[in-house]
Amino acid sequence: MRLKTKIHLLTTLLMLVILVATNSGIYFLYEKLADNTEEKQLQQRADELSTALSQLDEQSNLQQVLRAYMPTDGAVYIYDGEQLKMKVQTTLNMPDVPYITYDMPVIWTDGTVVQVELMQSMEEVANMMGLLKIILVVVTLVAMIPIFLASLALSRLILQPLERLSQTMKKSAETGTYEKIEILDKNRDELTEISYTFNGMMEKLEQHYQKQQQFVSNASHELKTPITVIESYAKLLLRRGFDNKEVAQESLQAIVNESAHMHEMVLQLLDLAKNKEQLAVHYVQLELNPLLKKAASQMQQAYHRSFIVDTEMPKYIYSDEKIVKQLLFILLDNARKYSDGEVQLRATETSSHVLITIQDFGIGIPEAHIPHLFERFYRVGEDRNRKTGGTGLGLAIAQELANQLAITIEVKSIVGKGSSFTLHVPKEEQ
Repeated sequence: MRLKTKIHLLTTLLMLVILVATNSGIYFLYEKLADNTEEKQLQQRADELSTALSQLDEQSNLQQVLRAYMPTDGAVYIYDGEQLKMKVQTTLNMPDVPYITYDMPVIWTDGTVVQVELMQSMEEVANMMGLLKIILVVVTLVAMIPIFLASLALSRLILQPLERLSQTMKKSAETGTYEKIEILDKNRDELTEISYTFNGMMEKLEQHYQKQQQFVSNASHELKTPITVIESYAKLLLRRGFDNKEVAQESLQAIVNESAHMHEMVLQLLDLAKNKEQLAVHYVQLELNPLLKKAASQMQQAYHRSFIVDTEMPKYIYSDEKIVKQLLFILLDNARKYSDGEVQLRATETSSHVLITIQDFGIGIPEAHIPHLFERFYRVGEDRNRKTGGTGLGLAIAQELANQLAITIEVKSIVGKGSSFTLHVPKEEQ
């Protein structure tokens, strides 16, 4: 069953049940009130008749008195025990119409106690209730017309955005594009919010797809160069390498260098993919001075360069030790590649953050390039990374790691004087 049919059926049935229940309640309530009113009037008439009979004597005209207090379209019966003593009634045959009765004992004119029974015809009330029943049925049927039309309008209001959403999704699937819904209603209700959410989702999917395409294109381009170099030197070896030792040495060295470059790039690509999975972060309290000294010592031992750690610094940070170390190694290695002198590490603190700064005194970065440093494969200069063996992925990985720890990276640089990368580490778990 289609959603439209379900909405029509359920709303119409629901309103029909509500109307029937409401009108039935009105009918039975009105019937009860009418019966109570007639009973009270009959009881009041009986009380008046009882008072009148108690004041009569044997010479009084009883028929006239009884007729005076007889209910309209009713009757009065006087019983002496089981024996009918007197009766007064209208021309109606009382047993053939609906009626109510009221019995009471009364002192008769001769001093005996008799039973007086008053009967009141309910035919008029029954006719009125029949008319009310017809009116309520007609009202229910007439009311169902606007209710049905309202259910049509409601289903249309609900289904139009969903139908546009469905059509847009089908078009996207058929064309392979990222189609967006045209939003006609500018009111920010829940249905319109679905359209805005869908458009935002499609926009992000398109951005991610474009980034993926760009990433694949850049990765292919970056891998193509070392593969081409390896292939060229391999062919040179085949042609002349077995006869010329210098050519063989040069070719093998180039193949080794480019293979190492490719290996580093593949590892960094894997790191990027792994970091995108947002692995669990384990926050612990870390002693800052030993952490920085150990990272500097390992870099100094590996590259035989001077890494100086400022001893005046905050005592602790609260972060993930493994991720922080990886982030520090990437930034220290970056500083090493683009400078020849020492690299400094220092730390300060503010009310909410610990600031860890890695300072080099190398070639520096032009200001126009700083906003793009953390983009994958971004080149400050085409020959810059070739000379240093960089892949253009290190800072992109650093940014991914920093995001996992809610760390922001601030970059300052002066061309010819060096660069500084400052990590703003929150003092508390984010």
